[in-house]
Amino acid sequence: MTGETPPERDSLPLQARTGWRMRATLFMFLAVAAGVTWITNDWLTTRFTEATRNRAEVRLALYTGNVVSELQRASVVPHLLSRDPTLIGALNSNDFSQSSQRLISYVDEIGAASLILLDESGRVVAASDRSRIGASMRGSQAFLNALRANDTVFTSETNEQGTFEFAYSRKITSERQSVGVIIVGVDLAKLERSWAGISDAVVVTNSEGVIILATEPRWRGLPLEQALAVQSAPSAIQRALKATTDWAALPPDAYVSGEAVMRNEARIPFRGWKLISFTTYASIRERVNGVLALEIMGFAILLALGFYFTSRRAQLQSVLFQRESAELRALNVQLQREIAEREKAEKNLEVAEQTLAQSSKLAALGEMSAAVSHELNQPLAAMKTYLAGARLLLQRKRGEEALASFQRIDDLIERMGAITRQLKSYARKSDGGFEPVDFKACLSASLAMMEPQLKQRKVTITRTLPTGPVHVMGDRVRLEQVIINLLRNALDATKQTSEGQIDLILSAGETATLTVRDNGHGIDDLDALFEPFYTTKSPGDGVGLGLAISSGIVNDLGGRLTARNARGGGAVFEVQLPILEEGAEAAQ
Repeated sequence: MTGETPPERDSLPLQARTGWRMRATLFMFLAVAAGVTWITNDWLTTRFTEATRNRAEVRLALYTGNVVSELQRASVVPHLLSRDPTLIGALNSNDFSQSSQRLISYVDEIGAASLILLDESGRVVAASDRSRIGASMRGSQAFLNALRANDTVFTSETNEQGTFEFAYSRKITSERQSVGVIIVGVDLAKLERSWAGISDAVVVTNSEGVIILATEPRWRGLPLEQALAVQSAPSAIQRALKATTDWAALPPDAYVSGEAVMRNEARIPFRGWKLISFTTYASIRERVNGVLALEIMGFAILLALGFYFTSRRAQLQSVLFQRESAELRALNVQLQREIAEREKAEKNLEVAEQTLAQSSKLAALGEMSAAVSHELNQPLAAMKTYLAGARLLLQRKRGEEALASFQRIDDLIERMGAITRQLKSYARKSDGGFEPVDFKACLSASLAMMEPQLKQRKVTITRTLPTGPVHVMGDRVRLEQVIINLLRNALDATKQTSEGQIDLILSAGETATLTVRDNGHGIDDLDALFEPFYTTKSPGDGVGLGLAISSGIVNDLGGRLTARNARGGGAVFEVQLPILEEGAEAAQ
C-alpha cells in the first residue's frame, strides 16, 4: 500500500486537470461555433436581403414601365377612332351593321381589352363584344365624362364581380355636334396575371390609396392598410411559429398572411398611382440556412474528429495506464520487500547499537577492573591486619580495643560493598524508560566508580557544583555512561601531561549543563570527532565508539553534546540537557 499511494495522489489531480481542460476546450469550441454561426447569419442575411431588395426594385421599375406602356398605348386609340369616317358615318346614318366587325378588327390590331361605340343617348350600338350591343351605358362615368370633355378621359369603375375596369373614352363629333362616344377598354388584368407568376405580392393603388390592381384578388377595392391587416395569421400560435421561422431575417417591413415580407414601393407617373411589391424572406432564409447548414456541418465534422482523436488518445492512455499500473504493482511488491528488509536491518542495527553501547561499558569496566582490584586489595590487607590485632587484643583480654578493630573492619567491608554495587549497577543494561534523574547525583556516582582509576594517576580534579539537586528527565544508567566516557577521555588526554587537570562544572539555568575541561593535547579534527570508530588512541586502547555512543544518548535525552578546544590548551566537552521544572517533576 505504501508503494501505491504516490501514483494515486499524482493521477487523481492529473485526471481532474485533464477533465477540466477537455470541458473548457469543448465549451470554447461551442462558443466559437455559435459566434461564427451568429456572425455568418447576420452578415449573410444583410447581404442577401440587400441583393433581394435590389432585385425587387429592378422588378418594380420593369412593372411600372409595363403599366405606363399599356396606358399610353391605349390612350391614343380613342383619339384615332373618334376621327374614323366609317364610325362617324355609321352614327350619322344609324347603320351599324359593319361597325362591330370593324371594332373587332381594331381590337386585334391595337391589343385593347374592348372597344365600345355609344350613340349620343348612351346606347351601345357597336362593340367588340357583341353581347353588349343594345345595352345602355347612359349612367357610365366613361360616357358622362367623355361628353363633358373635349379630350380623351380616363375612368376606372368597379364591375359586378368587384374588379376594376379601366377605359379611355372620347366623344365623337360631326360638324361640331356630338354624335356618340368611343370607349377603349384597357386590359391591365393581364399584368396581374403576369405578376402572379412570381412569389411576390404586387399591388397598384390609386391616388386615394385604394388597391385597384393586386395579385391577391381579395385586396382589390380595399385600402392598403386594411388589406394587410385582414391577411395576418389566423391565430397567435401560428404567428409565433411564423416568427420563429424568421430568425434569419432582418426586421420585416410588413406581414402578409402572417409571413414577414419586404416592402418596396415605386411611383407610377399616372394620376398618382403607386406600385408596391411585397417580397417574402423565404428565398433569403433558404440561402442563408443553406450556408449555415454547411457551416454547422463543418463544425460537426470538426467536433466528431475531435471526439475521435480524444477517444483514440484515451484508448492509448488507457493501455499506457494499464501497463504503468502493472509496472507500479510490480514496483510496489519490490518496494514492500525492500521496506521489510530495511525494517529488519534497522532492527538489527538498533540491536547492534545497543550491543556496542553495552560493549563500551564492559570495556570501561575491564579497564577499571585492575584499579578496582588494587582498591580492594588495600582494604583486604588492612582487614587482615585488623583481624590479627583483634585476635591478640582478645587474647590479652582487651575487648574494647578489639571491638574498635572490628568496627574498622566493618567500615572497610562497607566501602568494598559500595564499590562493587556501583560497578554492578553500571554494568547492567538500561531499561530504556525515562524518569526524573538528579544530574548532580549521577556525576557523584560516576566519580565514585572512576575513583580507583583516578587514584592511579596524578590528576587534579576540581568540581563546581550547585548546592541543590539538578533534575533532568532521562535514564540514570545511560547518563552515567556519558559522564564516565567523558572522564575516561579526559584522563587519556592528560597522560602526557606532568600535572593533569580536570575541571567539572555543573550549572542549572535554562538548561542543565555539565562542562568537562582538561589540559591535555586538545582535539585535532572536530568535524569527525563524533563519528563512529574515529579515535586518536593507539591500537588496543580504544575503538572510537565512546563519543559516538555518548552523542547518541544525549540526543535521545533531548539534549546535545558539543566539543571545542580551550584557548589555553586542552579540550572542553559540554552536555546540555533540558532541565526539569518543579511542576513537571511533581507531575511525574
